[in-house]
Amino acid sequence: MTDDHAEIDDKAAHAAHEAAVEAFLADAPEPVEALHAEIAALKDQALRYAAEAENTRRRAEREVNDARAYAISKFAKDLLGVADSLARALEHAPKDAEDALTRSLAVGLEMTQKDLLTAFERNGMKPIAPAPGDKFDPHLHQAMMEQTSDKFAAGAIVQVLQTGYELFGRIVRPAMAIVAAKDSKPAEAETPAQ
Repeated sequence: MTDDHAEIDDKAAHAAHEAAVEAFLADAPEPVEALHAEIAALKDQALRYAAEAENTRRRAEREVNDARAYAISKFAKDLLGVADSLARALEHAPKDAEDALTRSLAVGLEMTQKDLLTAFERNGMKPIAPAPGDKFDPHLHQAMMEQTSDKFAAGAIVQVLQTGYELFGRIVRPAMAIVAAKDSKPAEAETPAQ
């Protein structure tokens, strides 16, 4: 085979290749556009699945944290009975007794109560202790009874019977209080005569 024949064969092969490419491109725009659309749809679907997986992870994490907080709040509520008993014992402890053993017992009760309240605070449990005259809040307080008062307006707390507690923003126990009755009217302050 001579060089002329090889050159003719190369030209013929090149021409045949160009014809095949042109034929492919003539038929290709629709399938290429379809492939681009399918790629975009799959990319969108992949992004949606990734977002859904992230939302599921966050929701599961939040539910686990809520379950932990609930379990701790149940334990904390059980400890509040101990704290109340300790407070009652301390109210009746003779701090000025002549007997050194009795005085030591009273000091030991005070130290134990301080340690317990410090442990509550360290673990996120906060007291709910409204002052007399504060407005009654049914989300934080529990009215044990109503009492007519000439000192406080209707709906105000007259006396706190038991301190409440909250843990991580959840009420473990509401503060129990006596609330001024609807017909309560505080005595008006006397104004000096001029």
